[in-house]
Amino acid sequence: MYGPPVDLSFKDISHVTGALAEMPRSGLRPLNTNSKGKYLSCSMRLSNNSITDLTGLQYILSHFLAQPLKLGWLDLSFNKITCIDRGFCELRELRVLYLHGNCIWNLSEVDKLGELQYLHTITLHGNAIETHKSYRSHVISAVPQLKTMDFSAVTREERVLANVKHHCTNRGKNTTENVP
Repeated sequence: MYGPPVDLSFKDISHVTGALAEMPRSGLRPLNTNSKGKYLSCSMRLSNNSITDLTGLQYILSHFLAQPLKLGWLDLSFNKITCIDRGFCELRELRVLYLHGNCIWNLSEVDKLGELQYLHTITLHGNAIETHKSYRSHVISAVPQLKTMDFSAVTREERVLANVKHHCTNRGKNTTENVP
């Protein structure tokens, strides 16, 4: 059975690969390992560090986790991340992603997460994108299977409005692109 998250929070890591030099925190429940010394966990916490980009995330997951592609919960909150790495698309089992309290300023970064069919919970508040007037509807449209965003349930009405807004925006773009 899979246990608690591999906790690499509050380690003052500036790059994801800096986690290689760290030992996970021990919590109330012990972290179990397989015969190769890899942790039997489907969750990882890298919060409250100084991580600026996620280059090498796949390598770190493979280094620490027995089954990195089964990662279902990832906490990257309170770092200095500016971009959502395409590597997230390889995490096909990811269900919960915490990115709040970072430095993501481009709303279109969220579009990359649309490929994650099981992603149902995300946090993005505390990023510069939060100030965009269509922030919530854009995220809901980009990741249509979301059930919870920023610790608040996604309502049916929000989903309908996000889809209508997305459809109208795309229709307008297609119309202007096709004009000679």
